[in-house]
Amino acid sequence: MSASDPRVPGGSRIAKRALVALFGAGFATFAQLYAPQGVLTELAHEFRSDPGAVSWVIGAATLGVAVGVVPWARVSDRIGRVVAMRWSVLLALAIGLLVPLMPTLPALIAVRFLEGLALAGLPALAVTALAEIVTPAALGAAVGSYVAGTTIGGLAGRVVSGLVGDACGWGWGVAAVALCSVASAALFLALIPATRIPPGPALPLGRAFLANLRNPGVRVLIAQGFLLMGGFVAVYNVLGFRLQESPFGLSTAQVSWLFLAYLAGAVASRQVWAVVARVHRGRNRGPLAGIESPVRVQLGCIALMLLGLALMLLPWLPAVILGLVLFTGAFFGAHTVASGLIGRRADAGRSLAPSLYNLGYYIGSALLGGLGGLVFAHWGWGGTVALIAAAAVAAGAAAIGYARNARG
Repeated sequence: MSASDPRVPGGSRIAKRALVALFGAGFATFAQLYAPQGVLTELAHEFRSDPGAVSWVIGAATLGVAVGVVPWARVSDRIGRVVAMRWSVLLALAIGLLVPLMPTLPALIAVRFLEGLALAGLPALAVTALAEIVTPAALGAAVGSYVAGTTIGGLAGRVVSGLVGDACGWGWGVAAVALCSVASAALFLALIPATRIPPGPALPLGRAFLANLRNPGVRVLIAQGFLLMGGFVAVYNVLGFRLQESPFGLSTAQVSWLFLAYLAGAVASRQVWAVVARVHRGRNRGPLAGIESPVRVQLGCIALMLLGLALMLLPWLPAVILGLVLFTGAFFGAHTVASGLIGRRADAGRSLAPSLYNLGYYIGSALLGGLGGLVFAHWGWGGTVALIAAAAVAAGAAAIGYARNARG
């Protein structure tokens, strides 16, 4: 860092304040985004629909996020990152309070799409805002802390909606999460500091798109976001239906407790860059010799995801729980590494690269997450697992192919 760099080190008061604020925003955003996942079986019963149809309650919102990330990024170039994130959080809260009032499944899906558009401001801007507040040396750990906050929000949204929804109906479950999100959003609004450096000059949108899509390192990360997030959402969309069937026979409330596996994601996202540092200091041998340490750690995470999937095929609840914990922690480790790499690999159009990663990430969530429900309806849990495993293998193969061509 140069002496003239106004950004703050990771342990400073301003950096800590930024992380607490973004934790609150991440909690509010991701609790709202995934709250209906805890009551999908209740929604299927209420609207007399199959898993593939009701999974679009999640898919519509994540598709809205995918559509919204680039516009929010461009708006923030004009009005500032923090102002744009504040508008995003407030709009999302207002729309989220309407979700429990929707009388039909199509109306619910439409409002969820609008909610996703509003929510997109946070994932579009959080990493960029952090990069304009903390020094480059502190950014990896800061991103890990932010991802941990989004993980806790996603967990809380699913568990609270599932428990309240099982007792009082899906509408009350989603409403309870919206009210929790109001408190978390207030924390963000009160604490978020101003960015320390102004947004750099932005390339015209078309040129920025092309500059990033011509960059093979950025293309690989966008594809990984699509494949890994799509498989992850497919697991959580479908597993509740699987566990309410024979031989498990769990209730909605019992299934909601399985979302505690998200705690493994919170730990993994905080610790994965420390693992990268240890791998970097170690000996670079074996079949992955010559590949940079973040990619080697990410490939290890993908291998653990596949192991978790294999365990979830077993008709024994403890094996399913262990598999879900492994799969969840490994996914968030891989995602945190990709989030940290996207800025390093981008060149021209750098400010747009995180938004393009999020675009792939949330399109994968919507499309592969929805496809997982359709596959389950026709070919059962084994078919869904095969789909997710194929996506994970493709993500790993893309990483290896890029690393070999880029000489590490």
